[in-house]
Amino acid sequence: MAKTAGNTRLKSARIAAGYHSQEALAGALHVGVRQVRRWESSSPPWPQAEVGRNLAHLLGQDMESLGFTPPPGVRTDSGRRARPAATAAAVGLTAVPTRAVVIQPSSVALDFSAVTRAHRRLYWSVAPATLHSASVAHAALGCALLPETAGETRRAVATALAESRLLAGRIEFFDLCDADRAQQTLLRALQAAGEADDALLGAAVLAHTAFIPAWAGERDAAVERMVAARTYARRGPAPAELLAWLDAVEAECETRCGNTRTALHLIGHAETVLADGNAHTVPEWLDWFGPARLAAFKGNTQLLAGHLPQARATLLHALDELDPSEEKQSTVVLGDLAAVEAAADNPEAACGYALRALDQLERTWYATGLDRVRDVRRSLAPHQHETCVRDLDDRLFGWATTVSALTR
Repeated sequence: MAKTAGNTRLKSARIAAGYHSQEALAGALHVGVRQVRRWESSSPPWPQAEVGRNLAHLLGQDMESLGFTPPPGVRTDSGRRARPAATAAAVGLTAVPTRAVVIQPSSVALDFSAVTRAHRRLYWSVAPATLHSASVAHAALGCALLPETAGETRRAVATALAESRLLAGRIEFFDLCDADRAQQTLLRALQAAGEADDALLGAAVLAHTAFIPAWAGERDAAVERMVAARTYARRGPAPAELLAWLDAVEAECETRCGNTRTALHLIGHAETVLADGNAHTVPEWLDWFGPARLAAFKGNTQLLAGHLPQARATLLHALDELDPSEEKQSTVVLGDLAAVEAAADNPEAACGYALRALDQLERTWYATGLDRVRDVRRSLAPHQHETCVRDLDDRLFGWATTVSALTR
């Protein structure tokens, strides 16, 4: 008999909350490890009232979202009589069943997945707020479909739902700069990946969660999440591109925490992994990484390490290699090139790259790209009376960018 995945909702929530072992969660709740093991089984028993409240508080979700089915007569915290099988709640919404018939046609999964793929492609060109609304609404549909599907159809819907949640979380973090919301959305994405039993997608989600503490300078939390991501990737088989991207993410986290030497070592390893390659299939959703993106990671790290000639060469190479459709990434690279020239005390060249980045931002908005330009302008304070810097100010402090800057 095949081994069941168990209560993947609770497992995912535990890992996302930073409890990377059953022992760690048991210690936090002052219960035995055996109890946590039973909760993470395929038939988890309903916890005692006080323990259940503590568990829900610790992991930030209600009991049904954590994969528990209340026994008959038990009422939820909202006062409603509990219903069995809260799969929809596990991915962020409460689905109200309208019928007891399970959807079987594979076309349901194909059609739902097709919209997910379309949203993925639209990310590179559509305004983030617009696409975010569409992605969230699409995920709501997935939450409604999931309880009504079974077998391979259910797994395919769960996979597409996890991708939609991941896309929404990426927009929230990189485009809308809402780290708290992104954390919750990525947790839902991880739970959906658990429903699909897709370890590689789970690795991708976990690696994205590492960005959140890294941006706040919390290295230990970022490293723990990367350990979890690499653990999931080992369950693969993982393609070289995913393994190299995990190195790049960890390098970015180390760079954010001031460890540029460690970061450059990780990037070197990623370059070797990409060059060696392997025969494993690259997931369709891994469209945010490649050699040019790795070069962009490397150039930024070299810049922050003070290796200006190397950073300039690396970033110029990355800019040349980026596909024309990668407009968002090009604003980041242009911003980093501007930072290189500012650090080299070449304000005219710095302003030139910054203006090119602003030109691109007018066509395709990307909050991370604007952040790079704003950082450059701060570094140009000693040259603020020069004509090139004033010209940059005229562009940087237009109506739209000024409002954006004041609301960040």
